[in-house]
This record gives sequence, C-alpha cells and structure tokens, in this order.
Amino acid sequence: MHPILIIDDDLELGEMLTEYLEPEGFAITVAVRGDTGAELALHRPFSAIILDVMLPGLNGFEALKKIRTASQTPVIMLTAKGDDIDRILGLEIGADDYLPKPFNPRELVARLRAILRRSSAADPEDELIQIQCRSLLVSPGSRRAAVNGEALDLTSTEFSVLELLAREAGRVVSKEQLYRSALGRPLTPYDRSLDMHISHLRRKLGECDSSLQIHTVRGTGYQLEK
Repeated sequence: MHPILIIDDDLELGEMLTEYLEPEGFAITVAVRGDTGAELALHRPFSAIILDVMLPGLNGFEALKKIRTASQTPVIMLTAKGDDIDRILGLEIGADDYLPKPFNPRELVARLRAILRRSSAADPEDELIQIQCRSLLVSPGSRRAAVNGEALDLTSTEFSVLELLAREAGRVVSKEQLYRSALGRPLTPYDRSLDMHISHLRRKLGECDSSLQIHTVRGTGYQLEK
C-alpha cells in the first residue's frame, strides 16, 4: 500500500477519493487544512501528496512552500479548470504535476502511478550507472544529481527530466519523449508543464555552473549541451 496524503477541505471529495483509491493499492490520509496538512507532510512518510489550492489555514501555495523547505515528496496540485495562473504558480513553487477540477478519478490514479514509477527505486543495474556531463553527475540508482560535487535540490519530476537529457547529452530529446518518459503522460496542446520544469532546471544548474546549458530546439524539444 502506497501512503498518500490528500490535503483538501472538500469532505465529500476526500471520502470519494478514499473509497476509489484504497482498492487501487493506496493508503489514504486526509487533511482538511493547509497548515495541518503541511505538518503531516513534513513529519510522516508519504509516497505522494494531492494538494488543493483553496484551503483554510494555509492556501495550497503556502502549504507547498512549507513542504518544500524540507521534503521533495511528489506533489500533484488540484487547480480550477482553465486556471493557468494557479497551474503555473504551483509548478514554479515545486509541484510535480497538476490536475484541473473536476477530474476523473481514473486520471488521478494514472498520474499517481506515473509519479510513483518515476520516484521509486531504480533498476538494480542502475545502481552502478553514473552519468557524467561536464561538471554534472547524475546517479539514477539513488536519483541524485550534483554539480561540482554540490547536490542539486530537485523534485522527482525535475530529476526525471534531467536524467533523460543527461543520458542523451548532445542530442535533441523531443517534447513527446520527455512527456512520456519523464512526466508519464502524452504531450497535449497548451500544456506548459515541461517548459516550467526546464526553466527550474536551467536556474538550478546555472546557479552551480553557468556552462551547463539546456538549449531549446524550436518545434522539436530540448538538448543538454555535451
């Protein structure tokens, strides 16, 4: 059973998701306030967090900021349908994915499984793999990355994107491949999630070594300079 924390003040939704997710292999804990939910996230181990935007105590963005001070547990944010600002802000703060309300529970299960696949222990053979690209060292087995020996603070999704770019350093990786392999879903029109994750990676890499460049290949994808 994968422990999942739902932070949402909609009691009916919490009950419905609990009834739907538990038979799928998830152990559900529900918090109805942003402040209590953030405390739970920081003091108990969860495989993933489902976080609403509109919450009492702390709103979803404030709760996510608090969680990200000490935890990289994958977070799926629930946003209002069509609210691009909430979606972008959530990704900027450190959400791994988002799902607009109302949503189909099957879609939530698919997103959860994709996140868990990305963040789970790697294949045993990956334990021996070290991907070196200039000053960047990526370790798939431990899902850690470092620049000049300094650890990068990455979300699960950011690591998955960086790992794929590092494996293909010097080559262009298409957006479709990055969405399917790193984000766990197909590319859809108007979805800017990948662009936000790339922006975060550029900033984090640049803060450690400005020569580590991720290039945009217009109309195709992204390339980590070798």
